[in-house]
Amino acid sequence: MIPVLLSGGSGTRLWPYSRSLYPKQFLPLTGDRTLLQQTVERLQGSVAHADSIVICNNDHRFMVAEQLRAIGAKPSAIVLEPAARNTAPAVALAALQATRHHEDPVLLVLPADHAINNLPAFHKAIEQAADAARQDKLVTFGIVPTHAETGYGYIRASGDKAVRPVAEFVEKPDAATAEHYLKSGDYFWNSGMFAFRAETFLQELEKHAPDILNASREALDKARSDLDFIRADQEAFGKCPEDSIDYAVMEKTDKAVVIPLDAGWSDVGSWQALWDIAEKDADGNACKGDVITEDSHNNYIQSDRKLVATLGVDDLVVVETDDAILVAARDKVQNVKTLVNRLKAEQRSETKLHRKVYRPWGYYDSVDNGERFQVKRIVVNPGHQLSLQMHHHRAEHWIVVSGTAMVTRDDTEELISENESTFIPLGVKHRLKNPGSIPLEMIEVQSGSYLGEDDIVRFEDTYGRS
Repeated sequence: MIPVLLSGGSGTRLWPYSRSLYPKQFLPLTGDRTLLQQTVERLQGSVAHADSIVICNNDHRFMVAEQLRAIGAKPSAIVLEPAARNTAPAVALAALQATRHHEDPVLLVLPADHAINNLPAFHKAIEQAADAARQDKLVTFGIVPTHAETGYGYIRASGDKAVRPVAEFVEKPDAATAEHYLKSGDYFWNSGMFAFRAETFLQELEKHAPDILNASREALDKARSDLDFIRADQEAFGKCPEDSIDYAVMEKTDKAVVIPLDAGWSDVGSWQALWDIAEKDADGNACKGDVITEDSHNNYIQSDRKLVATLGVDDLVVVETDDAILVAARDKVQNVKTLVNRLKAEQRSETKLHRKVYRPWGYYDSVDNGERFQVKRIVVNPGHQLSLQMHHHRAEHWIVVSGTAMVTRDDTEELISENESTFIPLGVKHRLKNPGSIPLEMIEVQSGSYLGEDDIVRFEDTYGRS
């Protein structure tokens, strides 16, 4: 049974902590591990023990590889989608990839941004799903509802067995309808998790959405390998219709079954959802980071660096990051996406990146900036190096704080040690490398008429970036 991890989400409703280039699946929202890492680790001891196939977009590829490496996971493939086309094309790529290397594999499709607390119950449901999948069923996992939720789609099941035929999929209901669903006992939250034989899914996809299958097959046939990644062909995948598994296959097939799952599941889809599953103090406050509360109740409060203190407030979400602070009523957090859309319309960088930006070689933190200058803290991992590059509009001063830097300037190389510095004039080809065994930490001071990240001309790059 091969896990397929869908890691293409943007996590907009968890802004400002989640950003488009660093979304929620890569964040430690519910523990020390990120949601992606937790998704992999919760499969240990289950029947889904094979190396996973990960589907993600190009911008996230190095984060996926690094976070899996950090926990010792070795995926059999990391397939890069050239464009977002929803879950049906993503799973089609994974199914096609799996059938090229395994005979009659069963796939366990999991979004990489969910939380599940009861692992024994989850593992038992996976076993049941594997058995049903081998009988040519397309299995979905229906979450046993704990309240009348209006933010999820529902699945109506027939009968009362462990594996039940799907009667219908229904859209997100209003409050009264959700109450009816809860009382009937026949409806389950649609989790977006699935299990099926790869061949069965591909056959049903060919029957109900052949355009998706044909475009996905062509994209994988023309794919190319790039370091640890498989790049689906951009032109071929661009022809693929955008559709979910539910709409493309599950609502049309006669093979759909649902397994009820009561395992402490959450899609961690909003700050309210995170408050629901978080540990709380005696006043109902869920606090993370440096937080002090006084006469405050039922709040979610998160601080990255600064002290956050509340006095006499109830039912709020307060989230502090390096460059943005969100203050919202807890019952309004489903509308955070409206704020993000406004920021996007104003072309604000806070929708894309944090102040700390991760790169395949390490990260940088934008410490300060002003007219014609910018200061960054740069950390390069041992054995890694930046691209050979030059800038048209800025010069750079580098000061080594700890570690050793190998600096290339045009045709010369020199070692720079702690408390030493060097200067990179405008227009000079240069490269920074960490030849040591400890992280290289340095301060970079940029000066010039334009300091944007797009003022980089790369001549050579270890990581295949253009």
